[in-house]
Amino acid sequence: MDALITAAGRALSAGDPLGALNRVALRDDAPALALRGIAMAQLGDFTRARLLLQRASRAFGAREETARARCIVAEAEIALASRDLGWPTKRLDSARATLEAHGDLTNAAHARSLVARRLLLLGRLGQAEHALAQLEPSALPPALGAVHALTVAGIALRRLHTETARAALERAERSARLAGVPALLAEVESACLALNAPAARLVSHGQEHLLQLHEVEALLQSKALVIDACRHAVRDGDAVVSLATRPVLFALARLLGEAWPADVSRDALIARAFRTRFADDSHRIRLRVELGRLRAALAPLAGVRATPRGYLLEPGAASEVAVLARPIEGKHGEVLALLSDGEPWSSSALAMALGASQRNTQRALEALADAGKVQSFGRGRARRWIAPSVPGFTTTLLLPGPLPGA
Repeated sequence: MDALITAAGRALSAGDPLGALNRVALRDDAPALALRGIAMAQLGDFTRARLLLQRASRAFGAREETARARCIVAEAEIALASRDLGWPTKRLDSARATLEAHGDLTNAAHARSLVARRLLLLGRLGQAEHALAQLEPSALPPALGAVHALTVAGIALRRLHTETARAALERAERSARLAGVPALLAEVESACLALNAPAARLVSHGQEHLLQLHEVEALLQSKALVIDACRHAVRDGDAVVSLATRPVLFALARLLGEAWPADVSRDALIARAFRTRFADDSHRIRLRVELGRLRAALAPLAGVRATPRGYLLEPGAASEVAVLARPIEGKHGEVLALLSDGEPWSSSALAMALGASQRNTQRALEALADAGKVQSFGRGRARRWIAPSVPGFTTTLLLPGPLPGA
């Protein structure tokens, strides 16, 4: 490998894409194309970067398997950065196996970390942990060590293990400083801000205030009956009743929880749970049916008792009732929470991360765009959606995924 290629590679490792381009911008040989692709990716031009890497992969000869595998790993990283979560992961697995077979363990470890980060974005925490378990953090170079620690912190944040997340972020910061890559340091700083930002809103006894993640963790470990509007579930310690697929029942549970220890009138329950301003006999019959279903669903944790004017929530073993809500609520809040990371997302990637249909996700994006909350650029499959950072959102808590302790 010639001196210019070596110098460009060192510049990219140090996070200096312009310095790398100054050395190889006018060259079209395979190594130069690969380095130009990585440089363009660091500068944020993902479309151009992917084209250059594909050209480089074709330009490498049949015997240069390791070089082609590195191009595939770089392309996978670009797909992750551009939130193309549908990128074919089998190609990455094949490239990783090739790198391991040829002794390039550093890039093979990088491929494994990309798999773990993709799984984290999709909310598959158990699978992400399994992917990370294949890596030995102490054997990783500083840059990969920082990425590994950031992924560990992301999993811990999603599980609401704040002390584990804090320790992982401290390791990530040390490794990022050793690596000397500004982008890594910025990512660590962003994760630290998420750890210390308001993560949820507590509603109890008619009052409400914001909670940080460690306070949310403490609340879920307390003896209170928690009606979790972030994950649409009712929780009492380790016992959890999910109402994620039963929105009317959850709406009724939340209304009863917000009013506790007082009751809620029948007209108020009908108006807010059924979204109607006029109540007739059919609504009152439906209310009795839905409350009967709610009573059956919550039987292990709480009861619902009729009162002269309405209904009252009666916690079982719990001594308190609290409602845990998002800091900022509104229609399509889950989509906004994902977009608040500042990265460009495709509608298909958003649908995968939310576990929703792509058409419903597209409708939500169109509604948010009409409201001026999100913007798009590109066309067709290259269309991406972005949103400005929304104060008060902690993305990791709002993403879909298993409940804490799951």
